[in-house]
Amino acid sequence: MTPTQQLQSGIQALGLDLSAEQQTLLLAYTGLLKKWNKTYNLTALRDEAQMVSHHLLDSLTLLPYLQGAHTMLDVGSGGGQPGIPAAICRPDLNITLLDANTKKTAFLQQAVIELGLSNVRVVSGRVEAVQDLQADIITSRAFAELADFVNWTAHLLKDGGRWVAMKGVYPEEEIAKLPDTVAVERVEALHVPGLDAERHMVVLKKV
Repeated sequence: MTPTQQLQSGIQALGLDLSAEQQTLLLAYTGLLKKWNKTYNLTALRDEAQMVSHHLLDSLTLLPYLQGAHTMLDVGSGGGQPGIPAAICRPDLNITLLDANTKKTAFLQQAVIELGLSNVRVVSGRVEAVQDLQADIITSRAFAELADFVNWTAHLLKDGGRWVAMKGVYPEEEIAKLPDTVAVERVEALHVPGLDAERHMVVLKKV
């Protein structure tokens, strides 16, 4: 199966409706990841089929959780997941990609320019230092334990907003350590096409 076919069948399996142009941009993004990976070490994956399942389709599982949102912050964005795929699929959503690693933010800036993503801002630095932002959705993928994630970003979450954390196995211990100021709205098991590993989406809100 070509990467294009793999992406198409994955999008179908996830029940998403993405235009041909959006699919082309998603594959262009994996092309940039591959190209820059040699210099910047953005991902351990070298194989394009794995990039489609582990980076694109995995990131796209976030889309149903963004309904009604206008602003999103992707913390510890690294090579741009899930922020860049989300930005391609939701051009109406203002997205901030944040990472403390300047090499990674240099890549993100380049990717935003090359992919023509006018709805994305890249910020380099630690999340605690960011002040000029209020987001409806704050997301992260493999960034930190849930308690740290919410404590570090609470000042950036809009009233009525949600944290949406992308996790592997069900994070029972992490949920037990959450502060009293945060409630678990739901935890949903996900199936990512082509990815043989557990995935869970954890949705949290302020009490």
